[in-house]
Parts: sequence; structure tokens; C-alpha cells
Amino acid sequence: QVQLVESGGGLVQPGGSLRLSCVASGSIISINVMSWYRQAPGKQRELVAAMKSDGTTNYADSVKGRFTAARDNAHVTAYLQMNSLKPEDTAVYYCNADRVVTMATVWRDIWGQGTRVTVSS
Repeated sequence: QVQLVESGGGLVQPGGSLRLSCVASGSIISINVMSWYRQAPGKQRELVAAMKSDGTTNYADSVKGRFTAARDNAHVTAYLQMNSLKPEDTAVYYCNADRVVTMATVWRDIWGQGTRVTVSS
């Protein structure tokens, strides 16, 4: 079974920084796209950044220039460096893997449990 576990959330003041991590486990051979989503209270879940296996990354306009997403060389760990945080960045941040190839089978659309980020003074 494939699992994604996020960590690194917390309370930070406006203008501060946080680094989120997402670790995938489960005899993984490859992951196609790893993405970060967020869901603010009362709002729909939205895409923050999507990292393809070829190294390209797409960002939501609202985070461009402030957030940097990356994957490790084995492509089973994802990071989200968040700088210049704003109160509107407050949300639960989720990690997603769209297609995961393991020794046994192919898993699709896997989500982590989320990590809460609160930006407030």
C-alpha cells in the first residue's frame, strides 16, 4: 500500500517561512506527478504546485515567486518551501501523487492526510 505523509506545518507570522515535506512509502518504483494542494476554511481545495517527473514544475499564480516546490533525486519525497507567507496562505496543505508504480501494482490519485499552516500575528 502506498502512503504519503506530510509534515512541517505550524503557526507562523506574516512574512515568515515554513518548509513542508511529503514522504511517499510502499515499495515505490516511480511517481509521475507529485503535487501540493491546499484547502482554506470554507473554500475548495486548490492546486499550489505540481512537480512532474521530468523536473518541470507549475505554480499557482498566487504563490509564484514566494513558494518553491522540489522533489528529491529518488522522486519519492517532495518539499514545499514557503516564503513571505501571507494570512491568505492559511490552509491545510495536502500532498498528492497522481500515478505511483510499485513492485505489485499501479496506484492512482493518492493523498496524504494534510498538514495545517496558519499565518497570523
